[in-house]
Amino acid sequence: MEAARVKAWGLGFGVFSSVAFGTSGAFGKALIGAGMSPLQASWTRVAGATVVLVPVMLALRWRVAGAAVRRCWRVLLLNGLMGVAGCQSFYFVAASRLPVGVAILLEFTGPVLVVAWTRFVLRTSLPRSAAVGVGISLIGLSCVVEVWSGLRLDLLGVLAGLGAAACQAAFFLSAERASGQIDPLVMTAAGFSIATVALVFVAPPWHIPWHVLTSDVAVGRHTPPGWLLLVLLVLVSTVAAYITSVAAVQRLSAAIAGAVGYVEAVGAALFAWLTLGEHLSPVQLAGGVIVLAGAFVAQRSVASHEPAAGEMAAMELAGVTSTADERSRTT
Repeated sequence: MEAARVKAWGLGFGVFSSVAFGTSGAFGKALIGAGMSPLQASWTRVAGATVVLVPVMLALRWRVAGAAVRRCWRVLLLNGLMGVAGCQSFYFVAASRLPVGVAILLEFTGPVLVVAWTRFVLRTSLPRSAAVGVGISLIGLSCVVEVWSGLRLDLLGVLAGLGAAACQAAFFLSAERASGQIDPLVMTAAGFSIATVALVFVAPPWHIPWHVLTSDVAVGRHTPPGWLLLVLLVLVSTVAAYITSVAAVQRLSAAIAGAVGYVEAVGAALFAWLTLGEHLSPVQLAGGVIVLAGAFVAQRSVASHEPAAGEMAAMELAGVTSTADERSRTT
C-alpha cells in the first residue's frame, strides 16, 4: 500500500513537471512578441533560474560542489553550453517562428539523434527496434513539417527546432556521462550558471528592453504584466519543473519517468492553444503522435539494451533513461 502511494505521488510529480516544462514556450513567445529577441528571452530565463538555483545548491550541496567542478568540469561545460544555453536558445528561436507545438515536437527528436550517435559514431550495436523507432519518428516529422507541400513552415524555425534537438541529445549524453559522478542539483546549477555567462556574449543584458517587464504583454486575450510572465517562466517552467522532475524519478523508475516526460510535448501544444490561440492541422497532430511514438520506441530500445562487456564504455555515453535523473533541460 505504501509503495503504491509512493508511485502515485511520483506519477503526479512527473505529470506536473512535464506540464510545467511545457508552459515555457507560451511564456517565452509572449515576451518575444512584446519586444525581446529569442536570445534575450533565453538569457532572462536562464539568469533568473541561476539566481534561484545557485543559492539553493550552495545551501544544500556545497560540500560536493567543488569536487564535482574540479573532477568533471568538461562535462559541466558541455551541459551548460549545449544542454542549457544551446537547447534553450534554439527552442525559443523555433517557437518565435513556428507554432509552439511544432517547435517542441522538433526538439523531441533529440532521442532519435542519440540513437544515431550511438550507432554510427560510437559504433555500438543496438536492437532493431531502435532503427524502427527512428524510422517512425522521421515519418511523423515529415507530417509535422508537411514536406509534400514544399515545407510550408519557416525554414529557419525548423532548423532552429532541429538545433534544439541536437543540443538536447548533447544533454542526454553529458547527463549520462555524469551519472553517479555529479549530484543532479550541482549539475543543474552549474549548467545554468555557465549558460548565463555564455549567453551574455550574444544577448548582452544591457541591450535587453527591460521596459517589457513593466509593460502589459499580450497573451492571447489577456494582457498580464511582463514581470509576471518572467516570474512564471523562471519559477514554474524552470525551477519547479526541475524539482518535481527529480522528485518523480526518486519515486519511479527512470524508464517510467522518462515515458511520463513525453507529456511535455502534449502539454506545450495544449497550453499554446489555450493561451496563444495556436493550433495544429489534423495532419500535424497525427504527425506529432507518430513523432512521439517513434522517439519513445527509440529511447526505450537504447535504454533496455544490455551491452556486452566490450560495449560497456560506449553505452555509458549513449544511454537515455538516466537523463530523467539529471533532468535540467530547459524547454
